[in-house]
Amino acid sequence: MTAYTIKLQPALTMTDEQFYQLCITNPDLKFERNAQGDLLIMSPTGGETGNRNVELATEFVLWNRQHRLGVVFDSSTGFKLPGGGDRSPDVAWVEQSRWDALNSEQRQKFPPIAPDFVLELLSPSDRLSVVQTKMQEYMASGVRLGWLINPSSRQVEVYQPEQVAELLNNPIHLSGEPVLPGFVLDMNLIW
Repeated sequence: MTAYTIKLQPALTMTDEQFYQLCITNPDLKFERNAQGDLLIMSPTGGETGNRNVELATEFVLWNRQHRLGVVFDSSTGFKLPGGGDRSPDVAWVEQSRWDALNSEQRQKFPPIAPDFVLELLSPSDRLSVVQTKMQEYMASGVRLGWLINPSSRQVEVYQPEQVAELLNNPIHLSGEPVLPGFVLDMNLIW
C-alpha cells in the first residue's frame, strides 16, 4: 500500500472532528494522520496482501470468540491515538474493559484509545522504514504488543513497550502471550 503524505502544518491545522468529517465525506479514500498532524492518503492493497489481511483477521476473530477477552478490529478502523496520530492498523485488538470504558460516541467515531495489540502487514509497495516509524508511534501511544510482518523477507518485528524491536527470521509461529492469552499464529498462513 503506497502512502502519500501531505504536510498540513503550519498552513492548516485540522481538528479531530474535521479529520473525521474528511474521512466520512470521502469513503473511497483511506486517510491516516501521524503524530505530527501530516495527512496520509493510503492506496488500496493488491490481491495477495488483501487475502493475507483477511486470513490474519480471521485468526484473531476465531481466537477472540473462544476467549471473549476483548474486541478485534480490521484495517478499516481508525484509532485516535493518545500520542496524537489517527491510525488504522491491519489488525487491532482492545481488551474488553478498556473498550467498555468508552462511551457510545467514542465507539462510533474513531475510538480515542491505543489498542492493546496491533499488527501491520508489509505490502510490496510499503517502505519498511515508514511502517517501522508507525510501529514506534503505536508503542509511544501505549500499545502493549505489535507485530510487523514482512512476507517477502519472511521476517517479523515484535514490538513491546520500552524495548528494542525483536527481529524474528522465518518464524514458524508467533505467540501473543501475555497480551493475547493462548493466541498462537501459524505463520504458514502468511508464508
